[in-house]
Amino acid sequence: MTVRQWDAEVRKYMNYQWYPGHMTKARRMMEENIKLVDLVIELVDARVPLASRNPDIDAMGKNKARLILLNKSDLADEPVNKLWKEYFEKQGMYVLEVNSKSGSGIKAIHGLVKEACREKIERDRRRGILNRPVRAMVVGIPNVGKSTFINSFAGKACTKTGNRPGVTKGKQWIRLNKSLELLDTPGILWPKFESQEVGLKLALIGSMNDNINSVEEMTVSLIGMLRERYGGVLAERYGVEEATEAYDLLKDIAKMRRCILKGEEPDMKKAAFLVLDDFRSGRLGRISLEMPCME
Repeated sequence: MTVRQWDAEVRKYMNYQWYPGHMTKARRMMEENIKLVDLVIELVDARVPLASRNPDIDAMGKNKARLILLNKSDLADEPVNKLWKEYFEKQGMYVLEVNSKSGSGIKAIHGLVKEACREKIERDRRRGILNRPVRAMVVGIPNVGKSTFINSFAGKACTKTGNRPGVTKGKQWIRLNKSLELLDTPGILWPKFESQEVGLKLALIGSMNDNINSVEEMTVSLIGMLRERYGGVLAERYGVEEATEAYDLLKDIAKMRRCILKGEEPDMKKAAFLVLDDFRSGRLGRISLEMPCME
């Protein structure tokens, strides 16, 4: 069985879970509050910028200024980041590469907010309103780093952060200074994915709980993507032969890293988590799973 045939079989049986009940409430709250803001700041994962966007946000924020933050840009392929920046800019959005954990790119946001809201600021001045702050809603699907971004942007721990989806439970207004206020919102997914491939990508970056999906199957699909787009990465990291099929390659990684069960059987789940964690943390290098020309 080839890698593509295996991926087809995997996706036939994998059912990526999404949209728990609290997200319906979060979506309604976002719809009610978006009329209060001037700007929508949307965080996406730079490794999968399209898959990590909620298409509902385009509809809800169609009359608002838009700023896209390619977060975790340090984990994504640098030349591909530039392509995505151009892609979104052509749609009339302001775009910035950021790394919320290190603070890279954060200082440039204030200037970009003023540029994006220039018409609103000038309109206020003509009306004699001089000190009304720009109000921005911060949106993004679970685990793209919204809370970490806000804490980094504000320079203090003003929201709760975590490395699992769903930490932010309700809206929070955060006043950064006299000229800018942020409205933080819970991360929401959407009721139905256009394809299982979107679900796979979101599962790979950690936007869904690993316990509700098959980590072995996810990782086999990831291995197939890596071999196709980043040949040699797995061989260099794990000392394995990449010519074998994706499932057998995961088995070889298990053996090389001594992920072994009783009876010398390879522990496929442990090996899958190992590869998945190496991808998510950047230990496999800077990797992008989407490119604009491929969509």
